[in-house]
Amino acid sequence: MKCSNCGFENKDNAKFCTKCGNSLKATESVSKSSDNTKYIIIALIAIIILLIGVFGYLIGNANNDPVQSVDSSQDANSSQEVQSADESSDDSGSAKTTTVSSSKSPAKEWVSIGSYSGSGSGSQDITVPEGNIKVEISAYPILNYATNHVYVTGTNGVSGGVDWGPKSDVETRYDSFTYTSSSEEVFTIDYYETVSWNVEFYRYQ
Repeated sequence: MKCSNCGFENKDNAKFCTKCGNSLKATESVSKSSDNTKYIIIALIAIIILLIGVFGYLIGNANNDPVQSVDSSQDANSSQEVQSADESSDDSGSAKTTTVSSSKSPAKEWVSIGSYSGSGSGSQDITVPEGNIKVEISAYPILNYATNHVYVTGTNGVSGGVDWGPKSDVETRYDSFTYTSSSEEVFTIDYYETVSWNVEFYRYQ
């Protein structure tokens, strides 16, 4: 045991310093106190280190959670955007199909643009618009004269009609013709000795 007064190294079981006679109990007490202080300091350091580790771990988790939350929300948003994009594409595709189908022109057909009828004898001028035109004629004579007729003649040179001879049956006769014109045409309906006649104009549209 080292003497606290002179520093002489004595035996461990010595109660007084062999060199200076100083009591070694005080030195032992100081030594033990010093050792206890060292242990306390070491324990405190260990506790501090442990607390720092725990604190760092908690901070790390706290920082990771928002990131994970943000990532999750971003992933959710991304998936929603992808889904929305897919749905938009489907809708954009569906909408286009509807547009295409709705933009198709309806099937064309012959539409009546004028119907004219009469009896007896006479003539009548009709103005017909441009387009693909069809004319249908029907008539019934008074008797089977050689002059019974219904003729439809246009300024464009197109014509049609029905007539009867002296030996023809007294019956209704029919005729029709079509033409295409880029401008209006005037047609004359000439009829003679008829019980009834009818001329119908159609346009393909």
